[in-house]
Amino acid sequence: MSDIINSPKHSELTNAVQIIKDAILQSQQRALSAINQEQLALYYAIGRYVSRNTRNKNWGKGFIEALSEQLRKELPGLRGFSAPSLRKMRTFYEEWQMLSDNSFVETNKLTNTEINSFVETNKLTNLQFKIDANFPISAFLNIGFTHHYAILTKVKDTEQRKFYIQYAADTKAKVEELEQVINENLFQHQGLLANNFKKTIPDQLQAYRTISMFKDEYLLDFINTEELFIREKDRDERLIEQSIIQNIKEFIMTFGKDFTFVGNQYHLEKFGVEEFPDLLFFNRELAALVCVELKDGPFKTSYLGQLAGYLRILDDEVRKPNENPSIGIILCKSANKKFVEYVIQDYDKPMGVATYKTTAQMDERLKKLLPPVEELEKLLG
Repeated sequence: MSDIINSPKHSELTNAVQIIKDAILQSQQRALSAINQEQLALYYAIGRYVSRNTRNKNWGKGFIEALSEQLRKELPGLRGFSAPSLRKMRTFYEEWQMLSDNSFVETNKLTNTEINSFVETNKLTNLQFKIDANFPISAFLNIGFTHHYAILTKVKDTEQRKFYIQYAADTKAKVEELEQVINENLFQHQGLLANNFKKTIPDQLQAYRTISMFKDEYLLDFINTEELFIREKDRDERLIEQSIIQNIKEFIMTFGKDFTFVGNQYHLEKFGVEEFPDLLFFNRELAALVCVELKDGPFKTSYLGQLAGYLRILDDEVRKPNENPSIGIILCKSANKKFVEYVIQDYDKPMGVATYKTTAQMDERLKKLLPPVEELEKLLG
């Protein structure tokens, strides 16, 4: 063994170990996934059976308790089939009964197509499933029953349930973590920020956290260009940046919690080339540097390339070993979200594009809501 480790064959050995290890882990994961799918199928089938016999009054009061007790007697050591558990299975079926009530088509294995199924016991009627393209069937089949029940009891809207099912599958969150993000209303706070976070941040839990950290639009109500004695045509990013620096506490409160200001026009250098990103922060919750670029105008594709360059240097020269990859945010006056989402996917650095409005802009909108000055004078006179 030691001879191989110290020989030129060592790298070949390392590669062979990695290949076989990956195969073992993938096989174990598939096996666990298959077991989970079988369990969900069984619980769904039992839930339907219990539902149809209790809702139509076929079973009287106390029947579920008696059923559970008899099951334990006939199958000693059986767990997970108490009376409360049987009622949970009934809820599972009743909340997702649309999955089997619409003549869906069956297949006996999980595939990448839209068709999937549960396999049931011989004595219970077979279920047939065909899920539409918008249903996260892969995620549905790969999260545990306790995760499903937590979602069903805490979330009533179907679209939100789909979101949390996908979240649980992507992040492999524990039930307690899932309940926490539901209580924090992650669905509503995920924002509409155009970004590529899910694609560029391998840790999907970190990706979801990053998405929820940023808004798609910010009101920088402490910036008033009129107070800065600037004509509209004279405005530029540097003046807005200086106003932010002067009101950095307000800016951080606007951006969210756990942000720490690192500096503005932060000096970066690589191979003798100097770069100066506008604003640099550190977010404690994300454990990552956040680079913010200000643009006084509409979004341009060139901004992404510039920001990606900053993030590359930050990761190589500034980021500490225990920190996550740096995140970039472009703040501009306007942006076509669909276009941004289209072009941002080709970048391998986590970036998002948000817009901002200033006090002066808000004032203009308020003016449009008020009656003409002449009418105000009459009212006040």
